Amino acid sequence: MLKRSQPRIAVIADAHFHDLEGDFDFPGMTIDGERMMVRSWSETRQSTRVFNESARALSVALDEVRARGIRHVVLLGDYTDDGQRQTTASLRRILDRHAREHGTAFYALPGNHDIFGPQGRNHTKEFLDHDGAGVWVTSDPESPVEGAIVTPRMYCEGYPSGLGPMAAYGYFRKPDYLHWETPFGLADDVESRRYQVVSPDGSNRHALMDASYLVEPEPGIWLLMIDANVFEPRDGTFEGGEEAAFVDSTAAGWNAMLRLKPFIVTWIADVCARAEVLGKTVLAFSHYPALDPFDGATGAERVLFGETNVARRTPRAAVTDALLGAGLAVHFSGHLHVEGVTRRGDGGRRLTNVAVPSLVAYPPAFKIIEPTDAGVTVDTVELQQAALDRRLAKAYRLETERRGEAGDPAFDAAYYGAFLRAHKQALVHHRYFVKEWPQAVVSRVSDATLADVCVQLLDVETAASTLHAFAKSSEISADEIAALRMIDIIADWYCLRQAAHLALPAIAPARLRLYRALAERFGREPEEGWDGSVPGFLSIFFGAFSAFLDRAENGARRIEIPLRLHVREVV
Repeated sequence: MLKRSQPRIAVIADAHFHDLEGDFDFPGMTIDGERMMVRSWSETRQSTRVFNESARALSVALDEVRARGIRHVVLLGDYTDDGQRQTTASLRRILDRHAREHGTAFYALPGNHDIFGPQGRNHTKEFLDHDGAGVWVTSDPESPVEGAIVTPRMYCEGYPSGLGPMAAYGYFRKPDYLHWETPFGLADDVESRRYQVVSPDGSNRHALMDASYLVEPEPGIWLLMIDANVFEPRDGTFEGGEEAAFVDSTAAGWNAMLRLKPFIVTWIADVCARAEVLGKTVLAFSHYPALDPFDGATGAERVLFGETNVARRTPRAAVTDALLGAGLAVHFSGHLHVEGVTRRGDGGRRLTNVAVPSLVAYPPAFKIIEPTDAGVTVDTVELQQAALDRRLAKAYRLETERRGEAGDPAFDAAYYGAFLRAHKQALVHHRYFVKEWPQAVVSRVSDATLADVCVQLLDVETAASTLHAFAKSSEISADEIAALRMIDIIADWYCLRQAAHLALPAIAPARLRLYRALAERFGREPEEGWDGSVPGFLSIFFGAFSAFLDRAENGARRIEIPLRLHVREVV
């Protein structure tokens, strides 16, 4: 049984650290007399994470950890932007400094952005030069991008070389660990930690390394660190362990773990059984969610948008069954940049998955685990009020002016949370509308008001009376409701989907009541299917507000997870 005297553990997921002050064999741009490696806003507004703000976000998070007197920190994968050699080396120096000056102990896990297969892969990114022009920097000497700067500093390493810079942070045994092991035993050498994978046609075989480990940093607590990166060989013949030989791990996660790394589930069962006998509490971590972090609230997404990243990454029921059967009780995940707590039970067993948000996407936050006599409490630390680096807004404005574009509202954000909300709206225009939404729907809603949409769903007379009914239920004037831009409503839809209860303070209560009313008036369950029409799409879209709001209103910043019984939430 855990005791209250045991230390707290911070869990930081998806820091995606980009080395803003690094050396990529490129001059970069100078702002306020300081040289910076600024990634373009053009790429940022198409990405589910921001790049340049990551260094400050990580610094703020680590300062929060230190201020709370927390010594142990789990880095829950995707700790680097994309595993670049330069970036990983710089991150190592930051962690080394915190370990040296503050005694911080880090325990790392690889994410899909930190390492790739046995040989690694090339990366090509767009930076800004001194005039705000985009310049491509790549590690690929055969890159087809004209004028690209080629540097090995952009290369992402594979297993095991990619673990080298982070070797001191859990991946290998240290004398001060009370206990340390891998799924293969007590040895920590690379060759002892390999497993065999083969393509479906049997032609592509590899012995890959697994970086999972179990560590006991303090008496009574076992941190079960699971490497859920899965690289499935493709059919065909390839040279060595080249990138093309493997399916990217991004959408594999626990669904593929059951097929390609079944020994991990066997190991989990063994660890949990030993822990029960020895009186240890097992806290499990992997980069990928073990349960649906949206807890079923994204049913509309698969119907409307097909196999999106979220849909492909959702764990299947077989994962739940396997982990419940292994006796796992608590699991922390990242990857999807989402806030959420999901529970599943089978007889006397119960599994809770705590989804930890990213530092570089809305909502920016990390978690703190505190042992109690009954189990653990999990608290949320938000970074929404963190200050912004004002130099970056200058860089973005220079870029957009050069492109002949208007400045984005994100450039005027007063604090970090507001910047990320504005970034979410930019994503709607530049990613979701482009990659996921049917163009027939985009053409009808991208510049529309709510009044326009009501007319599309109803006749003019009924639309007018409906807007007045919305005004009465939400206490917003009918004129104001009619003028609401659909793009703002869609951005709130995505914010509620990702942030759950953490999004509520940023959306006015009257607006939340309006979203309830929209769901009740227009909403339709996704199980009924989409008939391909714009009104049919909008009905399912509005209906999803109900599930998002239910999930948000049932959430809490602080939860208690008993070792065996139900989960009780507190405000």
